[in-house]
Amino acid sequence: MCSHCVMHVQKALESLPGVKAVVTLEPAQAVIEFSDKEYSMSDLQSVIADKAGDYILQN
Repeated sequence: MCSHCVMHVQKALESLPGVKAVVTLEPAQAVIEFSDKEYSMSDLQSVIADKAGDYILQN
């Protein structure tokens, strides 16, 4: 994952209402905060697949 990819994943996650995300390369992680509604891992994975490409979330 490159810095450009990080930006795409972060923007994809933050396209969900009430989501704030910080995505980093080292370590490769996404810290996600929910202010209104909590989303399931499959919801988060779907928005990433649709808007950012082939990245896999793990918890």
